[in-house]
Amino acid sequence: MINNWLDTIWLIPCYSLIGAMLSIIWFPSITRKTGPRPAGYINIFMTFCSLVHAIVALTVAWGQPAHLLSFPWLTVGGLDFTIDLQVSEITIGAIILVTGINLLAEIYAVGYMEMDWGWGRFYALLALFEAGMCSLVLCDSLFFSYVILEILTLGTYLLVGIWYNQSLVVTGARDAFLTKRVGDLFLLVGVVGLLPLAGSWNFTELAEWAKNTDVNPTTITLVTLALMVGPMGKCAQFPLHLWLDEAMEGPLPSTVLRNSVVVATGAWVLIKLQPLFALSPFTQQAIIAVGAATALGATLIAIGQIDVKRSLSYLTSAFMGLIFISVGTGDTHSAYILILSHALAIALLLMSVGSIISNNISQDLTLMGGLWSRRPISGICFLVGAIGLIGFPPLGGFLAMVDLLSYLWQENPALAELLLLINGLMAFSLMRVFGLIWGGKPKQMTERSVEPLWLIVLPMTVMAGVVLHVPQMLTAWGVIPDWNLILSPDALLLGGSSVAGLATGGYLYLNQQVPKPVTLPWLGLQNFFANDFYTPKLYKVTIVGLVDGVSKAMYWFDRFFVDGVGNFFGLATLFSGQNLRYSTFGQLQLYTLTIMVGIGVLLLLLFNRTL
Repeated sequence: MINNWLDTIWLIPCYSLIGAMLSIIWFPSITRKTGPRPAGYINIFMTFCSLVHAIVALTVAWGQPAHLLSFPWLTVGGLDFTIDLQVSEITIGAIILVTGINLLAEIYAVGYMEMDWGWGRFYALLALFEAGMCSLVLCDSLFFSYVILEILTLGTYLLVGIWYNQSLVVTGARDAFLTKRVGDLFLLVGVVGLLPLAGSWNFTELAEWAKNTDVNPTTITLVTLALMVGPMGKCAQFPLHLWLDEAMEGPLPSTVLRNSVVVATGAWVLIKLQPLFALSPFTQQAIIAVGAATALGATLIAIGQIDVKRSLSYLTSAFMGLIFISVGTGDTHSAYILILSHALAIALLLMSVGSIISNNISQDLTLMGGLWSRRPISGICFLVGAIGLIGFPPLGGFLAMVDLLSYLWQENPALAELLLLINGLMAFSLMRVFGLIWGGKPKQMTERSVEPLWLIVLPMTVMAGVVLHVPQMLTAWGVIPDWNLILSPDALLLGGSSVAGLATGGYLYLNQQVPKPVTLPWLGLQNFFANDFYTPKLYKVTIVGLVDGVSKAMYWFDRFFVDGVGNFFGLATLFSGQNLRYSTFGQLQLYTLTIMVGIGVLLLLLFNRTL
């Protein structure tokens, strides 16, 4: 009975898929009779079943070695496609994280999308994401992980574009899909190129192979660079970061799931591939460079945004950049804690601002203010999420960052200093958002704002409780064995950077004496941050311009060469046919026969004279 909970762990993704398939029943004719709500309730129940199964399985797997499951699928052309699953404390814990956040997001969506009639499609796509992510964390095969990531890319397109009658939504879904496809293409190249070298796609076997292999440095560098680009796209890293910003056009409950755990799927694969990256110092440096550039750049961009969802979106990219730094330096322990602390904190932050958006309509920070007296619960939850995300003791973000900071001081002090700077900027950015929404005096959009439905408030407060208890959970799990690190010099530096960022943000955005909006002395620099370093324009000049130019050249070639040659032969045939019709009066055959006979006689006479 005990082993059954682990042997049947593969059922957890199936629960979500069952809920998704049952949602199909609510097509328009049924929805007009019953309303859309049953589709949501079914998926909430199936997610609850997944969460219960995972919690029970974790109690069984606790302290036990990894449990391996293998399901033969296909053998063809010398290739053995076997679905390998690894059931361990970490993988089951990741499933609990995914299903727990999705359960709260689904309950949150009941209140947030109360008047929306597209529940069937929306909840079915949330269930698809849950099934895909649960399958990914269990999967011990790089090939099938790639297949699952492709399904999640399609799910992103469908979920972001769920309100397909709005032009910005359609554009955001398209851009998100195409940007992620760039990373997927390079990842496929790496997956295919790795098999001849290692002879396996199994993550466990790849880690063992990496310990003992003697592979060509150039070859493994090219392969690992291709493998790196896939997680870059999934984690919205420079220069493949714009999709996460565009995806903000989708419903906020889906944003809660996407910005907390969906983006972390790329980080999960990146961590699993870390033994391979260690074979190439160049790839490790590339991973660190991408992560550092994204973490610093995205944080600066977040400070310049006036759309509250986009401001938090760029902080997600920045935090994923910190995970890239930890993997590039080989500190996977910190990477796991960063994933956990970020997922819970950013989900709470998005729920908090979503409660504001739900009855204030606008997402523009410049139109808000003065909500502390009207929306204290949402404000408190936002502050809890903020200090849970940054390095503020003793919450999860602090424990993760101080662990990484201690490691970086030994390996690369420059990166440690960069981490302190990024943490301070994150703290400033979050306090800026808090001050613009809850500080100051009420404005036109916030004059009559009140706390929303309990279906929105309840998941938000539950998530706040979870964020506050992350230190206790990490201590109970043995992840943080020594609490003396809170008093270490690294902890004091990290806490000091957080306090400095919060204090600076509070002085500028909670102080009524400081004129709003706050502007930099250099307007060009402020516009540079606000316009995403002009990356969209750069895309239009380079990638979009190149595609547009090639498309026009291909159109010209097809229009005037391919079609021109075809049209030439067609016109030639038509013209010759039109002229030949005047010679078809019955005597042409006789003339032709006479000519042929004459030629034959001449040839015969020449042949006889030669003899």
